[in-house]
Amino acid sequence: MTIEEIESACDASEPPDFSRHEVEVPELSQGKMFYPLGFPTELRTNSPEILLQARNLWSIFEKRFDTEPIRVDVHVVESDSTECPPTPVCRIMYPLLISVADTDNYSIAHLDRNRTQITVSRAAEKHSSYLGYFFLGFAPHCHIESRFATPVHAGCVALNGRGVLLCGDSGAGKSTLSYACARAGWTYVSDDASSLLNDAKDRLIIGNCHQVRFRPSAAKLFPELEGLEITPRAAGKPSIVLPTAPMSGIVCAPTAQVDSLVFLNRRVPGPPELVPYRKDVARYFMRQVLFGSAESLAAQYAALERLLTAEVFELRYSDLDWAVRRLGTLVREGR
Repeated sequence: MTIEEIESACDASEPPDFSRHEVEVPELSQGKMFYPLGFPTELRTNSPEILLQARNLWSIFEKRFDTEPIRVDVHVVESDSTECPPTPVCRIMYPLLISVADTDNYSIAHLDRNRTQITVSRAAEKHSSYLGYFFLGFAPHCHIESRFATPVHAGCVALNGRGVLLCGDSGAGKSTLSYACARAGWTYVSDDASSLLNDAKDRLIIGNCHQVRFRPSAAKLFPELEGLEITPRAAGKPSIVLPTAPMSGIVCAPTAQVDSLVFLNRRVPGPPELVPYRKDVARYFMRQVLFGSAESLAAQYAALERLLTAEVFELRYSDLDWAVRRLGTLVREGR
């Protein structure tokens, strides 16, 4: 306000209220506790739509761990734009993890304080897939995976109580094989994102057993994927998200004890086979996604060494049904 405008307001006995600066984000008036992957997470926001989307993401999870609550604050700001914001760019300046899409859509995670603060526009709020994947859904996981657990780029399935981690690069077929095993009677734990509990004494893996994410090409293998919505993922990768809850015949579990690590290889020509694989390569494959303080990295490295007490194999295959049968033999016979 100009001096003249302030004078006029005072003359009218309506002095201006400067208790909040114009660039401050809106106050947070609503909140609720959720438990993504079983970890307590306190969400606060100024928007009922954010609470609704959080319920869609996390209400299916039950509390499993008594860890320090993760705090996620989501400020929704007004914006003239109606288009979906761009893909965010992430940077780590420890202890901060910063993700920026544009001037109205960004987040700052303080890894030491177990807290993430997010600002998103009304436009982002209306694009629920974008908001859920890049901001709201990501917020608790950056704390879970730097403080309480060790992320592993692998799917996880179990048979007769024995878990198998399906490891490999993006596009290796982890989600496809995980789902194929589930359709064949295995217990489904996760598609391509598993987490190893840091403070456990065993090889306990946790995952989101409530959905499977596929590349669109998977619809050629599984007819039930035909016609489902294709949604964006990181780096522009499209995906089909299939909820597991409505499907009959699929057994799901949030955890599994891992007995084997299997690296998937559909590139090598020749007969299909399961062969022992190098633990040094497995170790560095899993280490490359880790981030955090020296203390948290030490805990994660120790967790990976515990995981690597399991047998490590490479599965060379081209036929999906053969791969499922061969994994069944591995579980039953240990080789």
